[in-house]
Amino acid sequence: MRFCSIGHKLPGSAEDTTLITYKSKREIAKMRSAGQVIAEIFDMLASWLRPGLTTLEVDQKVEGMIREAKGKPSFKGYCGFPASICASVNEQVVHGIPGSLRLKEGDLFTVDVGVIMQGYHADAARSYAIGAVGPEVAKLADATARALNAGIQACRVGQRLSDVARAIETVGRDAGFGIVEHYVGHGIGTALHEPPQVPNFVSRQILEDDLVLREGLVIAIEPMFNLGTEKTRELSDGWTVVTADGKCSAHFEDTVVISENGPEVITRPSGREIAIWLGPVGTSGSRS
Repeated sequence: MRFCSIGHKLPGSAEDTTLITYKSKREIAKMRSAGQVIAEIFDMLASWLRPGLTTLEVDQKVEGMIREAKGKPSFKGYCGFPASICASVNEQVVHGIPGSLRLKEGDLFTVDVGVIMQGYHADAARSYAIGAVGPEVAKLADATARALNAGIQACRVGQRLSDVARAIETVGRDAGFGIVEHYVGHGIGTALHEPPQVPNFVSRQILEDDLVLREGLVIAIEPMFNLGTEKTRELSDGWTVVTADGKCSAHFEDTVVISENGPEVITRPSGREIAIWLGPVGTSGSRS
């Protein structure tokens, strides 16, 4: 999602790091409850998504799960956004609006979802292959998921924000994909988008005021890699961002707590390791 005030788009000047908040254990527990709702949503989507569904049907299914858990959708009404998920298909990078578009075999479908529990947000995204996708698209999604995992592993007390950005960028450059620079990760808490910005590449700006990671910082890390150019454009609906060359894009995101015990990913199932790039879903070979 984009910010209303503190931009989800990478700003042209340094942000005020004095606005960064560090969460208490009580606050993190509330965010963890929101994150576990998202983890359950992703588990459901892995087995439920299939060709023929509309993106609006997916939105309605996800919102129902959020409401049933006594949560609220973070995105619905945010800056006027009309839905509970961002639903981005193929060349759509982020912020796709759910509607009448039907998923078809070979689509790469990204679901970005935020949940509020007890006044605190969690935010995550997954790209799903609807049936079999081409080998280059599968490689793109796999690299984007690996980049997210690499960024998470860099989230350790005493490391710097540039270490997270460098870990993500290295995976993308080595794989030969376009790394979206105009849209970035972010802090998160009582607001959906808080400082600091979390870029997916190392810029001069991030090195000028390189944040040292401290216990209690909570960030949403979200690499977006493109099959072709890193350049993007926004459609006339004022939300949907697409690749400038019309080639496919992948997007994975998790909410991560920085702790003395290492990174805690609160938007994945507690207590077990999982794969976040699942390969084809909606077929007999899909995994849940």
